[in-house]
Amino acid sequence: MIKTIICFFHAAVSMVFVTPLGLIATLLSPLGLRKQMSVIMYYIAMGWALLLIKVIGCKVTVTGRENIPKKSGVCLVSNHGSIFDIVLLLAYSRRMIGFIAKKELLFIPILNIWISILGGLFLDRKNGRKAIRTFNKGIARLKDGGGMIIFPEGHRSRGQGLLPFHPGALKLATQSEVVIVPVAIKDSYEVFERNYRANPVPVRITFCKPINTADIPVTGRKMLLSDQIYSVIKEALSSD
Repeated sequence: MIKTIICFFHAAVSMVFVTPLGLIATLLSPLGLRKQMSVIMYYIAMGWALLLIKVIGCKVTVTGRENIPKKSGVCLVSNHGSIFDIVLLLAYSRRMIGFIAKKELLFIPILNIWISILGGLFLDRKNGRKAIRTFNKGIARLKDGGGMIIFPEGHRSRGQGLLPFHPGALKLATQSEVVIVPVAIKDSYEVFERNYRANPVPVRITFCKPINTADIPVTGRKMLLSDQIYSVIKEALSSD
C-alpha cells in the first residue's frame, strides 16, 4: 500500500511541476519551436516513465527494439491490456510516439497538455467529420517522419487476453504507408489494474519484426494487415 501511495505521489507531483514546461512549449509553437520543445518534453516524459517503473519495482524485459526505425515514420501496433502500456511504451520505445486518445481526455487538466505535447490526437468517435480530420492529422504526421501508437483492440483487455482487432483502426498505417512494428506487451495488467495496487511483477515487451505496409496489396489491405499483425502479436504473447 505504501508503494502505491508513493507511485501516485510521484506521478502527480512530477506532472504538476513539469507541466509549466508544456505550457511554455505550447506558447512557443507559433514561433516554430514546437518540434524542439516536443523533443525536450519527450525526454522528460521518458525519464518520468522510467522512474515510475523503478519505483514500482517492475522487472521489464525488452526485446526487438532494433526493429523500430530511428527516423522514418512508424506505427507501433500494440495489444492493450492496461493503462500502464502507455508508460511502458514511453519508457522503452526510444521514439517520440503519439497516440489517438478519446476526446474526453481533452478535458482533463494537465493530462491533456501532456498528450498534445507528446504528439497525441483527440478523437471524437461520434462526429464523423472531426474524426476524419483527426486521422488526417495523424496521417500527415506519419508521412512527415513521426510516430504513432495504435491499439487496434479498441479498448483495454484487462486480463482477458488478446481481443479481436478493429481493422479500421489501422487506417493511419494503411493510408500513410509507413512501416508497422507489432508490439506485444505481456502482463502489464498485473502491475496495477489487477487489484489497483502497485505490484512489482515482471513485464515483457516484444517489438516484433517490422511490416512494410506498401508491400501489402491495396485490395483488402486492412483485413490482411489486421490478420497478419494479430497473428504476430498472439505468437509473441504466447512464447516463453
